[in-house]
Amino acid sequence: MSQNLVLMLLGGALLRISAFSTTYVNYVKPGFRPFLIAAGLVIFAIGLVGLVRRSAEHHHGPRVAWLLCLPVFAVFLIAPPALGSFAAARSAAPPPPQVLDAYAPLKDAGPTEMTMSEFIGRVFGDSNQTLKGKTVELTGFVTPAKKKGQWFVTRMQLACCAADAYALKVIVRGSPQPTSDSWVRVTGTWVPTEVDDDATGIVYAELDASEVERVDPPSEPYE
Repeated sequence: MSQNLVLMLLGGALLRISAFSTTYVNYVKPGFRPFLIAAGLVIFAIGLVGLVRRSAEHHHGPRVAWLLCLPVFAVFLIAPPALGSFAAARSAAPPPPQVLDAYAPLKDAGPTEMTMSEFIGRVFGDSNQTLKGKTVELTGFVTPAKKKGQWFVTRMQLACCAADAYALKVIVRGSPQPTSDSWVRVTGTWVPTEVDDDATGIVYAELDASEVERVDPPSEPYE
């Protein structure tokens, strides 16, 4: 009976984070929502059918089996948050962007809001250097850097789910570091860096900040 109850609770937890809230975007891409709802319904139904059958047979398992319910209760009570600076600091390096000449020119007046992936792509993959002299806005969470006077604005990118996430990080110069894991909107200009073909390690894009504004976490934390 306890195994069937666990299935019902697991299905209910899956429905709770996918059908009745947007918590599921902390773990998977938004496009997976229909599949999560369907899986939650199936798991809940299997547990319910098994529970009815067990009740009809008056069969009872060992009491210790109820401990199987504890992890599922934890999902209900303490849903894990989206990945933050701890995961970003230990993330593998993102794949290098392809060199393209197809990036559209940026507007001359006012800042251009841009995703982290586009900014990094333009920095390392745009031979026309369309970022040069332009003001952009990047939104992400704060990750500390080892070098004094620098920190990262960061966004995690998913291929499928949180298990395969990697960090898109841009060094921020010219502004004190806000609290780690706080979400910010950074306005600034690209700082060109010379990349040595023989250099080892990761080379990060850099932004000279003119303004850093605290913002609420977005409804979809990943790119």
